[in-house]
Amino acid sequence: MPKITQMFAEALLAKAAEIPDDVLKKADACRRDYLAVTAAGAVKNRERWAALLAVLPDGSAELIGYPKKTDGKTAALINGFNAHALELDDGQRFAMIHLGAPVISAVKAAADEFAVADARFNRGVVMGYEAACRAAIAMQPSHKNRGYHAAGTCGTIGAAVGVAFALGMDKTQLCRVLACAAGSAAGMLEMQEQGSELKPYNVGRAAMDGLTAAQMGLTAYRTPDDLLGGERGFFKTFADQFDAEKLTGRAEYYEIERIYVKPYASCRHSHSAVEAAIRLHDGLDVEAVEQIAVRTYRLGVKGHDHTAIQGVASAKLSTPYAVAAGLLYGRADLSVFEPLDDRVVALAQKVAVEEDPALTAESPQKRVAVVTLRFADGAERTCRVDYAKGEPENPMTEEELAEKHRMLAAYAAACRRS
Repeated sequence: MPKITQMFAEALLAKAAEIPDDVLKKADACRRDYLAVTAAGAVKNRERWAALLAVLPDGSAELIGYPKKTDGKTAALINGFNAHALELDDGQRFAMIHLGAPVISAVKAAADEFAVADARFNRGVVMGYEAACRAAIAMQPSHKNRGYHAAGTCGTIGAAVGVAFALGMDKTQLCRVLACAAGSAAGMLEMQEQGSELKPYNVGRAAMDGLTAAQMGLTAYRTPDDLLGGERGFFKTFADQFDAEKLTGRAEYYEIERIYVKPYASCRHSHSAVEAAIRLHDGLDVEAVEQIAVRTYRLGVKGHDHTAIQGVASAKLSTPYAVAAGLLYGRADLSVFEPLDDRVVALAQKVAVEEDPALTAESPQKRVAVVTLRFADGAERTCRVDYAKGEPENPMTEEELAEKHRMLAAYAAACRRS
């Protein structure tokens, strides 16, 4: 019987054989966005890390945003955490996963420690994104429905594979890396509940463990025959169903070409609703709105429909809060989340989020949201968004990306002054 781990390694090596220049340029763009987001997240979190930073040993791996270098694994953890802390890092809707935070954090740490050239760095990023997405797509939505955080589980695989390709490992080494990464994979969605601030830990740990798994590829230890596809392996442990074709099949595109880049500082599941709210903002008398109904796909409801806001982390996961911000201010950037806005919290109480089975059927091809405003006089206004800003079908312009990075730099500067 074919071994899934070996088949996956062969598929990845074939995909990596001739990566087009435009795809490598996409990896470079992802790195620029990652650096801007991570640097701002680092400033936000500097006091939270202070006691740990004070005792870390010196090393060669950069801690983005801090005047210190340390060992690669610790740098991967901290950079990965900070990259996800502002909810502005990239991801992909088909895989339901964040990518740059785990993958680039691991590849950068390896590059710092092993002097990896830019060309190999970008190759590692492309293939890390490829591996993470394929592993997640092969078992979504079952994986998420069982309570797993793909950025933590499949992010570990992506981080490890990214480092393996950046370091130029062969097939035998890559199979060992995949086994070690699958054995290290972890991450529960419960980590984000009750106003917890530890959701980014799943991501930072994925970067750290992915780097460790990749280093094991350079050893000579024997692995199980098939840790990915075995009876007690990765896919049977983490999902009720698994599609091997989505893991190893041929595709004309690279998964990095299907990512989204985030313009709004909230969970991606809220973005179509947020964009609809922003479109409804102009000329709106918010005081006259009695009810705000959001219809969307099922996975965009659970964990994202709460109106009891328990802090900034809770607000970023709340579609009602993000929609209320869009209606009130015509934006959903960091300024409406940090600090929390009492007007937004109050308006969020009027927002009800519910599943529309027809929209669930369209997911993940589309992540649709329909926002309907109901007024005291019985009038209604409705807006539907199929592809939120930042998706390949609705990409951010170069100016919009530049404005995002300017906003992040201004936010970081304000945090330093506070």
